[in-house]
Amino acid sequence: MTGTGRTGRSGRPTLAVVGATGAVGAVMLQILSQRADIWGEIRLIASPRSAGRKLAVRGEEVEVVALSEEAFDGVDVAMFDVPDEVSAHWAPLAAARGVVVVDNSGAFRMDPEVPLVVPEVNPHAVRMRRRGIIANPNCTTLSMIVALGALHAEFGLRGLVVSSYQAVSGAGRAGVATLRRQLSLVAGTELGTSPGDLRRAVGDDTGPFPEPVALNVVPWAGSLKDDGWSSEEMKVRDESRKILGLPALPVAVTCVRVPVVTAHSLTVHACFEGEVTVDKAREILATAPGVVLFDNPEAGEFPTPADVAGTDPTWVGRVRRALDDPTALELFVCGDNLRKGAALNTAQIAELVAAEMS
Repeated sequence: MTGTGRTGRSGRPTLAVVGATGAVGAVMLQILSQRADIWGEIRLIASPRSAGRKLAVRGEEVEVVALSEEAFDGVDVAMFDVPDEVSAHWAPLAAARGVVVVDNSGAFRMDPEVPLVVPEVNPHAVRMRRRGIIANPNCTTLSMIVALGALHAEFGLRGLVVSSYQAVSGAGRAGVATLRRQLSLVAGTELGTSPGDLRRAVGDDTGPFPEPVALNVVPWAGSLKDDGWSSEEMKVRDESRKILGLPALPVAVTCVRVPVVTAHSLTVHACFEGEVTVDKAREILATAPGVVLFDNPEAGEFPTPADVAGTDPTWVGRVRRALDDPTALELFVCGDNLRKGAALNTAQIAELVAAEMS
């Protein structure tokens, strides 16, 4: 069921961006101005304190309206980028008004009646939205799953060991602000000669992180779950299984926060059903939609966050066959956690829905 908003420009569907004033919302508005213009009206929705602000969309100034049930009148598709609890309350209300909701929070990702979609991997799942809601995966999962999906389609994935190196922007604007404050505090400070140097320089200003992140790596992201696992680690496991349709896939994950502003990186040890070759893997990755193969260590060419920030694809390098297992590959992958890791994938899902309406 869709809304009644297809009365805008040339009868094209009406899109709402919920959370338009947030960090990912700002990237969403950039992406909407860069991609094919398929939408009629684009309505910007945010909290009441942001109502009345004007933001640029497709070269026009659009006034932000307050989040309410009436704000969804005439809307066909709504992209949500708001906290879990806000999505959990408002997404079903929007869906009840005939809006197809594409939700970037974690509120519905593991709901069996809500598809978890990556258009390059499982675009067919977008039609299986019994609740009128489609979920967008977590940014860490999205940073690797496009490349893994392409390899799985050829070789059949049977196991995964992953370590993530996650940018501070994954913790929102507070994460970025914390890193910048800490870098200013440690500038010119002699560190690394005794335990506690960094903590003393930074003081109690750790922001959303349990330890200082400037000039450091923190082996933790998310909240504590059973048996010492973090919520970010559980997301990578559970979401990879759901997207790939492999509910029993063995997955081991360690998530690490690093002093990078934007772009998550991961090391990936992927085991497959039969013997694999690097040449075939490189051929698959070089031609896979949404993937850039950047892999020439002899020339110092492999992806880093500095290369990837502000770009859309998943970048892959350091492609090797495992030393002790001819059925396994080692990869290093990077992806912009605010673009493909959040806003772009959400926009791509919304475009799949819009194509149904044409």
